Amino acid sequence: MPASLQTAMVLAAGLGQRMRPITDTLPKPLVRVGGRALIDHALDRLAEAGVETAVVNVHHLADLVEAHVRGRSRPRIVVSDERDRLLETGGGVKRALPLLGTGDFLVLNSDSLWAEGPHQNLAALREAWDPARMDLLLLVAAAAESFGYDGRGDFRMDAEGRLARRAGERAPLVYAGVAACKPELFADTPDGAFSLNLLFDRAIATGRLYGHVLQGQWLHVGTPDAIAGAEARLSGAVRRLSGAA
Repeated sequence: MPASLQTAMVLAAGLGQRMRPITDTLPKPLVRVGGRALIDHALDRLAEAGVETAVVNVHHLADLVEAHVRGRSRPRIVVSDERDRLLETGGGVKRALPLLGTGDFLVLNSDSLWAEGPHQNLAALREAWDPARMDLLLLVAAAAESFGYDGRGDFRMDAEGRLARRAGERAPLVYAGVAACKPELFADTPDGAFSLNLLFDRAIATGRLYGHVLQGQWLHVGTPDAIAGAEARLSGAVRRLSGAA
């Protein structure tokens, strides 16, 4: 992996309100799917891709998240404490910048989950990252083929891989919760809470927001009812890959 992508930010501070009542007593990152906590699926992907350090932010039921990640050795875990205030996605990354270092880094939602295809998606995203022409590179998935997603899509992509927001009723691609980005993008951003969508829109305006299409199936585990279906698709993907091997 390029030296500038040895670190990742894992966003684990959200309230997980759509996952209630589970998240009344258990933070969403610790909800188990396929025998593992959602955050462990994300951290496992990072470890497989060679990421050395993951900064994990905490807010809702923070003690439980901290205790859970403390047991991991790969990647090395650093906690960014947001107990005092929920900062949303962009604000959370901005607070953690001193922990992330000076190089480019990955950002993952702690519930980013997919059934892997024949190649590692994080490795492919790494190979596609080109900071000379990109400010952000998003992992995007085909909305129509994603499990548990019933939205209208987020982005359309041109022939060069540039992303633009949905125009009209629907767009073919949905953000899969993983991005490569640069620390300098946060220099002129609000203090306190703000969304990463602010940076996405700025990059669109300059033609520097790009997408990489996920190979496999993105699994949107937004509600308790989605857990069983996601588990079935994960186990099916493992069987297919084992058979191909």
